[in-house]
Amino acid sequence: MKTWHYIISESQRETAPETALASLIAGGVLRVETLVWSDGMATWLPARQALPQLFAATPVGGPPPLPGGVGTGRRSHEIDFEIHGDDLQLVEIELDPGETIIAEAGGMCFMEEEIEFESKMGDGSAPAGGFFGALKSIGTRVLTGESIFMTHFTHRGSRGKRKVAFAAPYPGKVIPINLAEMGGEILCEKDAFLCAAMGTSVGIAFNRKLGTGFFGGEGFILQRLRGDGLAFLHAGGTIVRRDLRGETLRVDTGCLVAMSSGIEYDIQRAGNLKSMFFGGEGMFLATLRGHGTVWLQSLPFSRLADRIIAHAPSSGGRATGEGSVLGGLGRMLDGE
Repeated sequence: MKTWHYIISESQRETAPETALASLIAGGVLRVETLVWSDGMATWLPARQALPQLFAATPVGGPPPLPGGVGTGRRSHEIDFEIHGDDLQLVEIELDPGETIIAEAGGMCFMEEEIEFESKMGDGSAPAGGFFGALKSIGTRVLTGESIFMTHFTHRGSRGKRKVAFAAPYPGKVIPINLAEMGGEILCEKDAFLCAAMGTSVGIAFNRKLGTGFFGGEGFILQRLRGDGLAFLHAGGTIVRRDLRGETLRVDTGCLVAMSSGIEYDIQRAGNLKSMFFGGEGMFLATLRGHGTVWLQSLPFSRLADRIIAHAPSSGGRATGEGSVLGGLGRMLDGE
């Protein structure tokens, strides 16, 4: 009796005797696109092609492309993308059958047919760790201020490409980063992560220096992204990429978006006491030095929100640019 091997996920493979295949199909464990292998086969094949007699009701066609990462030594799925827009961008991800993209809850804009989504605790980059593994995943998400769940979008069809898009939550840019080119790891601010290819680990990194934690603008905790595929960040305003080769760069603490692992991050006092209190640049600046890449944003969301709140009439602010007679008349008619 032949033994069949089948792939459940990137990190989980199972075996079953041939007599059990029909029940696995009936239970939804084996799908038409599930990759299977048995003695005598040269390579992994979709179940519909390798076992056509068990999928008689499904038209037999050519096999779908292998999911990104399978058989290539990659951990992350190899996805294609296109970024649309200028200041209110969205990223459109193109998935082959079996490929998955992970995203923060609530970031999806639209998706095509045969794309299915599921909310899970964790990024799916490691096998399920039982009760304590789930607790660790929940704790990580809570510490970064994000939703406990992440959403996994998978192309469940058997052929063709399908698209799913994710939108930026406020005016700014979407930044595509190939983690393999960054040494497999970057650090970013807590709310910068938008989505990433399946196989990317989304964790946390603690600032070891007390001063950086209190005054660095990002608190004690940054997000750590690890993997060898594409990850997408979002930041406000215009994005500047700086490649440091041993230089030192001083930036506003809120303007730092992300940095590669070769960058040392610390804070310094912004000049003398007069400059700290009356210079308008804050009391501390972030100091970045080392060898690696830094991404900076021109408009941190906190700065934008402060300006909006300060000028909101309901918060005691006053309208500007509407000082004419017509402007006052319009506000009277509106009941303001």
